[in-house]
Amino acid sequence: MQDQLHIALIQTDLVWEDPEANRDNIEALIESISDVVDIIVLPEMFTTGFTMNATKHAELLSGVSVTWMSKLAAKKQAAIMGSLIISEDNNYYNQLIFAYPNGDIKSYKKRHTFTLAGEDKIYTAGTERTIIEYKGWSLYPLVCYDLRFPVWSRFNNDYEVLFYVANWPKPRVNAWDALLQARAIENMCYCVGVNRVGTDKTGHEYSGHSAVYNTLGEKISEFVENEVGYRIVVLNKDHVVNTRQKFKFLNDRDTFSLE
Repeated sequence: MQDQLHIALIQTDLVWEDPEANRDNIEALIESISDVVDIIVLPEMFTTGFTMNATKHAELLSGVSVTWMSKLAAKKQAAIMGSLIISEDNNYYNQLIFAYPNGDIKSYKKRHTFTLAGEDKIYTAGTERTIIEYKGWSLYPLVCYDLRFPVWSRFNNDYEVLFYVANWPKPRVNAWDALLQARAIENMCYCVGVNRVGTDKTGHEYSGHSAVYNTLGEKISEFVENEVGYRIVVLNKDHVVNTRQKFKFLNDRDTFSLE
């Protein structure tokens, strides 16, 4: 068990539908990290940007990008997480990959596909929550549009850190800021959000606002808007345990089941 987790947030522009260029750019950023970190977090669809061209750019779990994540995780001795387009059983998924340093893989298929952009017509929605156990911490990874649906992220005695990887556009970035903070407060957890910057080929602009909030909704990280780079944030297990024990707000939460 590890009392602290060192999280590296990678906020970067993405080259439209160019996996090799994106892997090279991201790897250069990761290689520039001299500090010891436990987890490196990449944006949503980090290989392509938020494209609906799944037929051309989908990969297998055994494909180039997931293999690249595993090799880089082993080299840096840090887990790496981010989403990309995965093909499985004749379906396409916006799938988050968590690559352990030892070569193991866990994944989560995005539950809420973004109907405004037609994501639901191309990608199959996931149905299962994924809790990741890592260095004595329980982590719950989600993807972008999932942030708008608090029931799906509701704490159920099973995690300390909530993650969102995203391509969240600039015109609605105030919602991104507010909802990340709200998810931290209502679940009394750390909430980590990593968003991209730049403009994609469809004309959508992204301004970043990657951030980490603690159990009381206090922001404990800061990026300059539109900045390409990384931030390292230290999470403390005692903060989660002590705050939950002191206030006990979660004891009063409603019980429900999902269909």
